Amino acid sequence: MSQDRLIKLACTKCKRINYWSSKNKKLVTRKIDLKKYCKWCKKQTPHKEAKK
Repeated sequence: MSQDRLIKLACTKCKRINYWSSKNKKLVTRKIDLKKYCKWCKKQTPHKEAKK
């Protein structure tokens, strides 16, 4: 059974969910934090893993 789970990535400025990604929760225990483009803020902002 695969341990990859879907996670939401939300913009830290406007708090909107812009991206979905997967991560292996057994290997990666920390929360994911990526710099992605937000179409509502119209710029690159940090996106953090959001709760389901």
